[in-house]
Amino acid sequence: MTDYQTIETQKEDDGVLVITLTRPDVMNAFSARMMHEMIEALDQADADDTVRAIIVTGAGERAFCAGADLSEGDKTFDYAKRQGEAAKPSAVNDDGSINWDSEILRDTGGILALRIFNSIKPVIGAVNGAAVGVGATMLLPMDVRIASDNARFGFVFARRGIVPEACSSWFLPRIVGISQALQWCYAGEVFAAEEALRGGLVSEVVTQADLLDRARDIARNMTQMSAPVSISLTRQMLWRMLGADHPMAAHRVDSRAVFGRGRQSDAKEGINSFLEKRPPAFGDRPSTDMPEFYPWWEEPGFKK
Repeated sequence: MTDYQTIETQKEDDGVLVITLTRPDVMNAFSARMMHEMIEALDQADADDTVRAIIVTGAGERAFCAGADLSEGDKTFDYAKRQGEAAKPSAVNDDGSINWDSEILRDTGGILALRIFNSIKPVIGAVNGAAVGVGATMLLPMDVRIASDNARFGFVFARRGIVPEACSSWFLPRIVGISQALQWCYAGEVFAAEEALRGGLVSEVVTQADLLDRARDIARNMTQMSAPVSISLTRQMLWRMLGADHPMAAHRVDSRAVFGRGRQSDAKEGINSFLEKRPPAFGDRPSTDMPEFYPWWEEPGFKK
């Protein structure tokens, strides 16, 4: 088990991996180390066929993640100052202009959001308290979000003089609609779990005591009777089609997926188990048995 400093991981007997943000003394504030550790945990989960689903939650009852670690003060979002002169060769050109393609300019929340987006396992956010700033935006590429009744949310960027990050300008309008997304981002207010439910940010609100059990129920319901390879493909198909400009893009991928899966043992097992009225015993595994066309979005010339 990796010796993490900002998170803990617990793999349970039913194939659920719980990732807990563990900086409760600072309300689980997000840091670069937390980003790297979460990415490592997600990498390990994707490579482990015994992991069927992932739950992300926070330690304690005050916060899921209260946003970026602001211990750097007004330098928090001034990456050039934080990196010092060492940043200049890659971020600042000789004439003083900015190299906008520099890796140093990438925000850490966005790097994590893209990694969650690329996950081949379902990801559930169990929001146990305040989820503000990156604490709110890291939830967006998760498949299901539920909240405890004391949870609070805030897209507070405009009140800090910055803008939404972690790819939230792509995710948030697709989840809650453009008008609701803009209203929350313009006002920058912190709002209660019930407003998050009304606005479609979370699918349900439960008591703090029931939060993790409910998240586990959702994880089991989504995965216990379903083929792991089909789940992995379905997750990528549905998320990536949100950016398609015509249903033909979906038709092309659907056709490949149905043909590819139809040749594999899971399709036969799925049909036979249904006809024989018994639980399926799927044998294909995401680590070794993804169809040949995967990942289709990396294919040269494939229209996304």
